[in-house]
Amino acid sequence: MSTSVTTTSLTSAEVIALTKKHNYGTWRKQKSWNPSHIVSADGCYFTDGNGNRILDFSSQLMCVNLGHNNAAVIKAIQDQAATLPYASPAYATTARAELSQVLTEVLPSNLTKFFFTTSGTDANEAAFKIARMYTGKTKIIARYRSYHGSTSSSIAATGDPRRWAMEPRGKAQGIIFSPEVNCYRCPIKHTYPTCGIACVDYLEHMVVNESDVAAILVEPVVGTNGVLIPPAEYFPRLRKLCDDHGVLLIADEVMSGWGRTGKWFAVDNWGVQPDILTTAKGITSAYVPLGLCATTQKIADFFEDNYFAHGHTYEAHPMTLAPAVATIREMQRLDLINRANEMGAYLGEKLNALKPKHPSIGQVRGIGLFWAVDLVKDQQAKTPFNTWTEKIAGSPIVVEQIAAKMLGAGVAMQAWMSHFVLAPPLIVTKEEIDIAVKALDEALVMADALLQLQPATL
Repeated sequence: MSTSVTTTSLTSAEVIALTKKHNYGTWRKQKSWNPSHIVSADGCYFTDGNGNRILDFSSQLMCVNLGHNNAAVIKAIQDQAATLPYASPAYATTARAELSQVLTEVLPSNLTKFFFTTSGTDANEAAFKIARMYTGKTKIIARYRSYHGSTSSSIAATGDPRRWAMEPRGKAQGIIFSPEVNCYRCPIKHTYPTCGIACVDYLEHMVVNESDVAAILVEPVVGTNGVLIPPAEYFPRLRKLCDDHGVLLIADEVMSGWGRTGKWFAVDNWGVQPDILTTAKGITSAYVPLGLCATTQKIADFFEDNYFAHGHTYEAHPMTLAPAVATIREMQRLDLINRANEMGAYLGEKLNALKPKHPSIGQVRGIGLFWAVDLVKDQQAKTPFNTWTEKIAGSPIVVEQIAAKMLGAGVAMQAWMSHFVLAPPLIVTKEEIDIAVKALDEALVMADALLQLQPATL
């Protein structure tokens, strides 16, 4: 008896309807989710179900650093699938060895031992366990303006209110929070440079008074929560603090790594080496899900005679590792680290030119091809348009309304609370930057108009 398979072609409307009916939209009340249908992507653009070509100016979720549809990475996926699509992590594979060798070329030189995961949140889970096993201590200090993932410990270490729904779990897992380094809105009311980097002094006060601190966890450049760039003195001071008190420094480079800041990793901008570095996203340009937890040899040596109590089925999955090698080689071939600096300087110049035109712009800040535009009701008071409570309640958010207008004009840009994250693929051109900045310029009129209203209505 023969069987036949019948395939049907879904319309774009059907794809959206089925997705909404059977899938959960992340970080939102479900009734507000109305996803666009993406059917293809190439370079810095993706195409929706209606045939509209959209400039992807946030690299999806700040991860498609190499751009869409890179032929070399796709071939690596195909070749690995044809050769060895899976192997237990108990085995050595060629892809595992090749990626390990390539990583030693680009990571901070002190990081020599690797644990492969399938996401950034998994990489952070591994980092926390390693830090606690190695130090014999429990507490991890994170920062309020931060995001470290959605799994149990990673969401507990996340400072922003996406953590709130899971409370009090974070407190039960030995996570404590410090003020972020934020020179635009300093949470401890100091002004740089006369502050003497008081945020590091505050961290040292916490370490001394908490005791039992295993690690300090930081995004070297804060990602979704505002592209917050520390002053030059911050990381050298933080490194010394950790060394003085026997505390590990964990750098979460899930978003800031892989050329995004004009260096292979953001910590390279300050010449500082962490004890543990976690990353994901750009390691494969997000073509396949891969995360990495990298440690120093000193930490690795500890586990020669001590039990390494971590692992999972998809660790070192060969289908994720081969594309990472191809991604890194493509970044080197295309000289994307230098390109991030060149195009980032051009983008920064264009964005800064918008500020005198728009009273709704509070600050423009960035490094490499990682930029934020902060919107405010009042430039002097730096009052944001919306609050976290409004965001979680599902209230209309000004930046989301502006982002929707930009999408209608053919530019996709990540909006979060009261700022935009501008992080295009590292292959972006000046012409594409001009298109995106023009769309933002025109859409910001919406925010400027709100400033004409009475304060009580804002």
